[in-house]
Amino acid sequence: MNRLDGKVALVTGGARGIGRAICEAYMAEGAKVAIADLLAEEAETLAAELGPNAMALALDVTDLPAISAAVARVEAAWGQIDILVNNAGIFTMASIEEITLEEYRRQYDINVAGTLFMIQAVVPGMKARGNGGAIINFSSQAGRRGEPNISLYCSTKAAVISITQSLALELAGDRIRVNAIAPGVIDTPMWEVVDGLFARYENKAVGQKKREVGEAVPLGYMGHPEDVAEPCVFLASEESRYITAQTLNVDGGNWMS
Repeated sequence: MNRLDGKVALVTGGARGIGRAICEAYMAEGAKVAIADLLAEEAETLAAELGPNAMALALDVTDLPAISAAVARVEAAWGQIDILVNNAGIFTMASIEEITLEEYRRQYDINVAGTLFMIQAVVPGMKARGNGGAIINFSSQAGRRGEPNISLYCSTKAAVISITQSLALELAGDRIRVNAIAPGVIDTPMWEVVDGLFARYENKAVGQKKREVGEAVPLGYMGHPEDVAEPCVFLASEESRYITAQTLNVDGGNWMS
């Protein structure tokens, strides 16, 4: 359909899982895509598969000089960044007795500061070109509610919703739309880690939690990365031109708002 024809997108955490599906969907809609990830080799492999309109960027979203360099490289190569997807993030579990300052800083540095400073890096170019832009941040259903032993992760994802709302209002006059997606349980490689953590904290067999959360979804199954990528196309396209400051739940009915 080429809904993103002529657009340039930068996707963090783009090498695998939801990020990979977004990169593939954007390419299918006509965009050029910069795949930014700590997993540099996987990003390079994906870029090679997608062709000349894809580039790989080795990027740590906690490294501000690296963020600036990545944005400058994309703008030098393709002249612009129209779409930013802040998908990079981490998940860990810890009871209140186990939380450390180091882990607190790590989760906030990646999930919150990474989102904020990626936006800071792309906004000047978007403003200078005067054509607006689309920024899509990744929250989670965990940002909508508390969950035991996940206070750090839940609070970082709630912060992403708040950042989305504030920056949407701040940037509206420049026609830069800022929205977020709050996925539910999505079947990605990350869920192997999540399942293992729940096995420890809830004394479950490996694989049990993953099966249970899928069965508990009102639609009856875990989502797939493509289920998130398509709404991400919509929020980047002109079809959503009158939508900003919103967080879209993509969770099979787990949360109602």
